[in-house]
Amino acid sequence: MLRLVRNPTPPLPDKAASDNDEYALLQRIVEGDTLAFEKFYKLYYPRLSRFILRITRQPDHIEELIQETLLLVWEKPEHFNHSCKVSTWVFGIAYHKALKSIARAARSSNNLDVNEFCETIADPLANLAESTETQDWLNCALDILPADQRAVIELTFYHGLPYQEIAKILDCPENTVKTRMFHARKKLQAFAQAKEN
Repeated sequence: MLRLVRNPTPPLPDKAASDNDEYALLQRIVEGDTLAFEKFYKLYYPRLSRFILRITRQPDHIEELIQETLLLVWEKPEHFNHSCKVSTWVFGIAYHKALKSIARAARSSNNLDVNEFCETIADPLANLAESTETQDWLNCALDILPADQRAVIELTFYHGLPYQEIAKILDCPENTVKTRMFHARKKLQAFAQAKEN
């Protein structure tokens, strides 16, 4: 008699295992486990650092914004409602903190006029002609984008997130994310054409 044996469950892919680890760490943080928070902190610090810098363009504020974001995770881990990935929740917190930082900076430099703004953009563009590094070019190009469009570019291309998750992070409809990506691409294409001329 032939007996059918059920195949064992295949192992989770690395990304899914990572997601499960993040859930497990967050659950331990809910329980007050400081070692779990330390691991969580080390896991998210480099990712948040890059993301916040890309959004705010304020290197002096990165450390403070990371601290604020992860402090909220430590103090209120129970606010995670399992409607998204842990990373989506954390990046959402960081995004809102970054927007507040941008608004504070804008209020404090309220007297920046259009000529000064053009000069601040002209400097990276002048240096761009001397630079052959793609990364330098990309940094200059991203400087011309508003924060919400930089966020979409960063989350899509550097963190590999789908539009649905990005919409949750940015707290907007998915079609808004698509629209921001469309406009960001058009601006980057125009920037690239201007560079070639």
